[in-house]
Amino acid sequence: MSRAARLTLDPAFTVGRVDPRLYGSFVEHLGRCVYTGVFEPGHPTADEAGLRGDVLALVRELGVTVIRYPGGNFVSAYRWEDSVGPVDERPRRLDPAWRSTETNRFGLSEFIAFLKKLGPDAEPMMALNLGTRGVGEAIELQEYANHPSGTALSDLRAAHGDKDPFGIRLWCLGNEMDGPWQTGHKTAEEYGRLAAETARAMRQIDPGVELVACGSSGRSMETFAAWEATVLTEAYDVVDHISLHAYYEPLDGDVDSFLASAVDMESFIESVVATCDHVGAKLKSPKKINLSFDEWNVWYMTRYQEEAASNPLDWPETPRLLEDGYTVTDAVVLGSLLIALLRHADRVKIACLAQLVNVIAPVMTEPGGPAWKQTTFFPFAEASRYGRGEVLDVRVDSPSYATKKYGQVPLLHATAVRGEDGTVTVFAVNRGRRDELPLEVALRELGLSELIGHSALADADPQARNTLDDPERVAPHEVTGTTLADGTLKAVLEPLSWNVIRLR
Repeated sequence: MSRAARLTLDPAFTVGRVDPRLYGSFVEHLGRCVYTGVFEPGHPTADEAGLRGDVLALVRELGVTVIRYPGGNFVSAYRWEDSVGPVDERPRRLDPAWRSTETNRFGLSEFIAFLKKLGPDAEPMMALNLGTRGVGEAIELQEYANHPSGTALSDLRAAHGDKDPFGIRLWCLGNEMDGPWQTGHKTAEEYGRLAAETARAMRQIDPGVELVACGSSGRSMETFAAWEATVLTEAYDVVDHISLHAYYEPLDGDVDSFLASAVDMESFIESVVATCDHVGAKLKSPKKINLSFDEWNVWYMTRYQEEAASNPLDWPETPRLLEDGYTVTDAVVLGSLLIALLRHADRVKIACLAQLVNVIAPVMTEPGGPAWKQTTFFPFAEASRYGRGEVLDVRVDSPSYATKKYGQVPLLHATAVRGEDGTVTVFAVNRGRRDELPLEVALRELGLSELIGHSALADADPQARNTLDDPERVAPHEVTGTTLADGTLKAVLEPLSWNVIRLR
């Protein structure tokens, strides 16, 4: 067994408050995320609107607070007008992003209805097409969606059956516009100017909108950092957030580096914060730009790219795309990525797990059949449930292990959140694949005297997963032997595990 990992919790040292929108997700018209995912008329659990009741129940349990829609790459050729009005009059369109045919049977009104069924805490995050379209179409959509009545587009919404405005506050100004794969791909100068013009026009209609500018499509892009600096130089005063996107997978069998993926995520976040603040300093602005990490997940992207190269799609409807089955190892990495987001809650105010159903998702469905939880469902649901309040500043003293990609990395990755009721939740990952990791937590001035519980997601088989045939193979279990005495918490973390330890 390794030497103990140690950390100290003190209410005097905090990172910042958790914005509930840190627990967002993403619904794109991609594969089966929408059709036979959230929406399947005729399914045994479907309601009168065609929404799957079993999926609604799982998404409520997941604790999603904001949902980004309708893309993703899909949005850059999207015509919002196609998605409103009588369903039988909506046009079928080619989707160049995923080489599929879009029927538009599920559109803007159906998306808002889906959110309402989830409950009052689910907020829309609408992405705008700044690839093939621009300022005019953006403010037309804004008027259709949000203006109460008395104009052509607001009255058209009412005529379509939605008298009340949708009240969309949060908008993405395009998607991954530096990516050559993006329909309408632009240079930083072109996009920065367009984003600023769109933001100003939208604020003329509603000064209270909250706007997200596109950051680089990924940290590995040649445009990274210079893109953010150029875009923000144009749009700093009229946007609120800049986006980050990151996906992780084990490459060349390097599981140890994969388990340390959060090292990259934290460095990515800190680099974007530094770039934002540098631009703010140049502009002599007191304003701080926050971060919207509106695409993140484990994604076996190389597998998809190989399949796409050998099997080009011929414009099918609802193809099975990106349906990764997640293992215990994947779930532990996802939990570590959640910890990384929480550790930067002072600047990361929005985050969207991409995506919600079927497509690299925590929830899977079978057409006409059941829905079930992937292994990655559990860390997200537990973080959303217990990770609300103030993030404590956790400094870890841990034994380390060697990785090819990141050098020496601590075996322990951890954070802690103090809730409004004074309870404290420690989220901890043991990255070690073979050995248990003792943990000691010193508690200062927190008034904690009781261990509520310690659960862990771990398995003797790190490749174990939940499937259609065995949907409950993996689930968190209670851990015995954890103690709280004399101001010190002591626990033993199983190898390759995600842990939730709750105290009051």
